[in-house]
Amino acid sequence: MPLPFVKVEGIGNDFVVVDLRPGRSGALGGGPSPEDPKVVRAICDRRFGVGADGVLAILPSTVGDARMRVLNADGSEAEMCGNGIRCVAKVLYESDPAMRRPVLRIETGAGLLECGLSATAGVVDSVEVEMGRPRLSRDEIPLAPGGTGRALREAITARDREFRFTAVSMGNPHAVIFLDDAGDLRALAEAYGPTLEVADRFPHRTNVEFARVRGGEIDLVVWERGSGLTLACGTGACATVVAAVLEERLPAGVETPVHLPGGTLAVTVAKEYASVRMRGPARIVFEATIDIARLLDNRTL
Repeated sequence: MPLPFVKVEGIGNDFVVVDLRPGRSGALGGGPSPEDPKVVRAICDRRFGVGADGVLAILPSTVGDARMRVLNADGSEAEMCGNGIRCVAKVLYESDPAMRRPVLRIETGAGLLECGLSATAGVVDSVEVEMGRPRLSRDEIPLAPGGTGRALREAITARDREFRFTAVSMGNPHAVIFLDDAGDLRALAEAYGPTLEVADRFPHRTNVEFARVRGGEIDLVVWERGSGLTLACGTGACATVVAAVLEERLPAGVETPVHLPGGTLAVTVAKEYASVRMRGPARIVFEATIDIARLLDNRTL
């Protein structure tokens, strides 16, 4: 039975969203599971599949309105996705009458997060997510070697170059590198992101941010763990603003525009790092169905 899905994007970070809650159409499909890593890779393939940075599975939750499972394009699972949770909140609000309310509580691998939805005539314009407390100690991120201290402007070598990174976890690990020269952020991410992602310093691998502070704003390119170079990363934008405050490049308590290749997010880091708030859009691209068994058969030809 074909699997219904919604293609959604948050400033260019695109996902295939499948609603697998009991009673929803996505739970009735049967056949290969869209949560299976090989199925995720087939769906996300931009030439032979639907094409996406990942698959977001909406599942039932005992503590919130729904649970979001984040499956990267390579089939691995991520704890959290900032652009993804906005996309899931939009799909829930617009497709399920029981979820049509101004605040939704979505369970993630990073905890239960509140999403405030701004809508016009039943269509969500933007979503503001309370992302929770950033994790700053080496053990929480995690980093090797561990410990309770922070990694602040810590030296690391990738191929032929040394960088200084500040480590932050927003439920998933990030290594934020600020550039003070005129280097090309995208070129640096493409050249050094793959090496840094799998460096021994990061036992669970890491997302890698290449950033530049410009006045009170940030330009950012992210190499995402499990997906590679993407147009946007919500948790990466949050981690980068946290790192900018840690490095005393920006003040806490002020909304900071973060400009990514796909668009801009607004991020506020509370004083004393008590919480992080992220605001941005989400857009439904199209709705369709997919025959997963046929998709897998085509990949074996």
